[in-house]
Amino acid sequence: MKEVVSGNSAAAYGAKLARAQVVAAYPITPQTTVVEKIAEFVANEEFKTQFIKVESEHSAMAACISAALTGARTYTATSSHGLMLMHELLIWASGARTPVVMSNVNRAMGPPWSVWADHTDCMSQRDTGWMILHGERNQEVLDTILQMYKVAEDRDILLPGMVTEDAFYLSHTVERVEIPDQELVDDFLPPFDPIYKLDVDDPHYFGSLSMPHQYYPELRYKIAEAHEKALTKFREVDREYGEIFGRSYGVLDEYRIEDAEIIFFCIGTTASTAKDVVDKLRDEGHSVGLVRVRMFRPFPVDDIRRIAKDAHFIGVIDRSITFGYEGPLFTEIKGALYENRNHPLIKNYLVGIGGRDVTPGIIENLYKNAFELVKKGEKDIEVQWIDLRGEQRIHRRRRY
Repeated sequence: MKEVVSGNSAAAYGAKLARAQVVAAYPITPQTTVVEKIAEFVANEEFKTQFIKVESEHSAMAACISAALTGARTYTATSSHGLMLMHELLIWASGARTPVVMSNVNRAMGPPWSVWADHTDCMSQRDTGWMILHGERNQEVLDTILQMYKVAEDRDILLPGMVTEDAFYLSHTVERVEIPDQELVDDFLPPFDPIYKLDVDDPHYFGSLSMPHQYYPELRYKIAEAHEKALTKFREVDREYGEIFGRSYGVLDEYRIEDAEIIFFCIGTTASTAKDVVDKLRDEGHSVGLVRVRMFRPFPVDDIRRIAKDAHFIGVIDRSITFGYEGPLFTEIKGALYENRNHPLIKNYLVGIGGRDVTPGIIENLYKNAFELVKKGEKDIEVQWIDLRGEQRIHRRRRY
């Protein structure tokens, strides 16, 4: 079945098709229509779930963690300040090894208040132990939620997962989306069946005190180990999903990078515009490509190194900044490339902060800047803010 739906509705369909048994909901713009759509499904008796209307995002995550510990499949959705309110419990969810799946609609942080796309919210949660995947289109949002459950609930992994979509570019924009057949989804995604769960007939401790001389470091090591396994598992699940449903995405979306000397990296919907620019520049004879980072946690280090090995220039587009330093995707890619013998020129472009439009003209100018730097054989500046009102400003200056 194909429907024309928003990204938020696609996320709601994902939770429904996954047969989430507990949904904890609290509204926040621009996520609200996700849980409104789920409420509609429940009211129409299309979705049999325990739909809990809580008083805050903190409570929503607490409800999901508690339900997951009983062996229930759980789902919630949030955005921006709602995600910040969950922060304490995001760390608890990963430490307790509960495979909660959550949609986050990427929205800028206040003040000043903004409801438009920015990646500060999810990037600020990158060290919580959650798996984080970013979507580019509404279809991918739905498909990734189903894939995320399959990986998160694997007994060798048992980690929570966040599926993100850019505010308004996806959340409120409608596209044609194929809604998979429920029977096929059921075959792909069996019921959640953990080894250990809250059971009065088989009692266990969950989240109790661990002294330093006991197992705290080892338990944290097990989370890190699970992330390494999750990277391999995602590849397997993505291939399986492609065989069943005809759509697969990879951990990185590599676009025309064959023989590319200049490669840009980005996250989310910026890629849709950038791909058009790559096509235009390729038609003009330029050797350029684009990589959309779909999986941010666990970070696909080996893939990044492979792609950058023969490039002359790597440009990294960030839609958020780590204040006092640089863009977070830039930090991750630079770190990944440290072990490469030959380092390409690499530069960070801060674009679209707070939801400002990232137009084809802006992205084309970034590639043109890369052409000039490759010709000179050196960078002008390492981190540059793009499309600021008034004179363009420089964040940090460094030369090779």
